[in-house]
Amino acid sequence: MTLLQTLLRATAFKNPLLRTLVPSVALAYGIQTAVAVPSIASQTERYYDLSGSLTYLSCTALSLFLPYLRAKNAGTITGGVAEYLSSNGLGQGTWWWRQALLSAAVGIWATRLGTYLFQRISSDSGRDSRFDDIRGSPSKFYVAFFAQATWVSLCTLPVILVNSVPRSAYAASAFGTAISARPYLTDILGLAIFIFGLGFEVTADRQKSAWVEGKKEKKHSEEFLTHGLWSKSRHPNYFGEATLWSGIAIAAAGLLVRQPAQAALGLSGSATSQLLVTGMCAASPAFVSFLLLKVSGVPLSENKYDQRYGDRKDYQQWKKETPMFIPKFW
Repeated sequence: MTLLQTLLRATAFKNPLLRTLVPSVALAYGIQTAVAVPSIASQTERYYDLSGSLTYLSCTALSLFLPYLRAKNAGTITGGVAEYLSSNGLGQGTWWWRQALLSAAVGIWATRLGTYLFQRISSDSGRDSRFDDIRGSPSKFYVAFFAQATWVSLCTLPVILVNSVPRSAYAASAFGTAISARPYLTDILGLAIFIFGLGFEVTADRQKSAWVEGKKEKKHSEEFLTHGLWSKSRHPNYFGEATLWSGIAIAAAGLLVRQPAQAALGLSGSATSQLLVTGMCAASPAFVSFLLLKVSGVPLSENKYDQRYGDRKDYQQWKKETPMFIPKFW
């Protein structure tokens, strides 16, 4: 029995959600543990953020293709992915575009952010001040990787939920009314919010990078960035990140509360079941916002800058006039 067959057999739950959720979450913790061991041994955080992006990409891809792998292993299909998609009359993409689009959204975000953070830490000699107090403690250092696996699992939850919906729910199937191949309002709204948030985050990061490079090249002597999006919010990159995950959650929840998806996932379709999937989707942006506002994002940045420039009037004025998180657009 191959490793894949063992995995599929061990996760052959009756509930479609568990069949996808359990292996995807297990993969997140497995990858992070695999990266943690050599990182702890060499006391380096150089690959921490990069491994986070790899975990996002891996878990999302696994959740997307698990149904195909199960069907292939069961012998119900003999061809490749294209043949699988075209079976049962699904070749026109009646399911593929929603699940693939949300998966691609995560992939684009993870690839962009992972590359950006890896380039940044490489230019800083592989050091990140966030790890100064824990780098020398194996247990504390591992907690950081464990937390990253939890972050990935919760953030990708809306996409995993959508990818768990069996293909039969997207066709005129035994579930009754099929999931529409046409976009719902929540599809459009969620995608628009995602694009806005991603654009906001990317623009803020590029402005910060250009400012840092300009300072290194002595093109300016500013001690802290106060123009561009950084004049609208003190942490525009973090706002963009929370926003894009909100968009993904909205698109996913808008699909999952509908009766065909509810039935396909073994849920009753009642208000309680709809609230359940909505809450699971909302856990993604809620957890991101919690991390950014209360744990590793805003608090660390605010404390660092307060210690450096807290006695300067221009800093205090910028801090007073610029919102901490939600930008001012007037």
